[in-house]
Amino acid sequence: MFDTPIHIIDFEGSHRSGVLEWGVVTLEEGCIVDARSRLCGNRSNISNAELAQHGISETLIRNLEPFEVDRATFMNYRQTGVLCAHHAVVEDGFLRSTWAYPRASKDFSNSNTDKLVASWGPWLDTLQIYRRLYPKLESYKLDALVLFFELDSELKALSQFYCEESRSQFHCALYDALASGLLLKRLFSLKELVDLSLNQLFILSSGSNDEFEKRSQQELW
Repeated sequence: MFDTPIHIIDFEGSHRSGVLEWGVVTLEEGCIVDARSRLCGNRSNISNAELAQHGISETLIRNLEPFEVDRATFMNYRQTGVLCAHHAVVEDGFLRSTWAYPRASKDFSNSNTDKLVASWGPWLDTLQIYRRLYPKLESYKLDALVLFFELDSELKALSQFYCEESRSQFHCALYDALASGLLLKRLFSLKELVDLSLNQLFILSSGSNDEFEKRSQQELW
C-alpha cells in the first residue's frame, strides 16, 4: 500500500452546458478521508437529453457560481495527489477545456524524478484498470461493475452519509465518484493484488494498447 492521496473525480454536464456538478472523493491508504461536491451554474441551455441523464435542471442551478470559480480547488487536487476517474478522458477533457494547464506539479507516475509537469495527467482510470484485470466481463459501465462485484450495498451506505438525498444515484457526481472509489478500494483488499503499486496502477490505466505495452516494458507483477 502506498500513502499518496488519490482524488477520484466525476463531472456531470457537457462541453456545451459546462460542468454542472462535480464530486471528488479522496482516498489515503485505501480509506476515504474526504468527499466533496457542488452544483455549478451552466454556460448554456441544458438539453432535454442531458436533463434526462443527470437530472440537473436550470431551475436547480439558477444563480449558482460557474465551475470556473473552483480553479484553486482543482489546482490543489492536482498538486496534492493523483487524479483518478472512471473513463478519465472525459474528466480530463472538462478540466483542460476550462483551464488548459494546472500549476506545475509532481509527476506521480514517475517516482524516479522530481521534475514538475504542467499537465492534468496522467490519470488513474478505473475503467481501463478493470478492463485489463477482468477482460471477459460483459460491461465495464460503472453501475454494472458495482453490481457485478457486489459493492451496491456499501455504495448505498456511503451515499447516505456523503450525498444529498436528491443526488444519491448514478449520474450524480459524488455518487459516481464514490462508486469509482469503491472499485479502486476493492483492489487494495485482494490478496492477489496485495503488492499492487502506484506505478502498476498507472500502467493498467493506459488509454491504448500501445501506451500499455510501452509502459509495460517493466515487469507488472
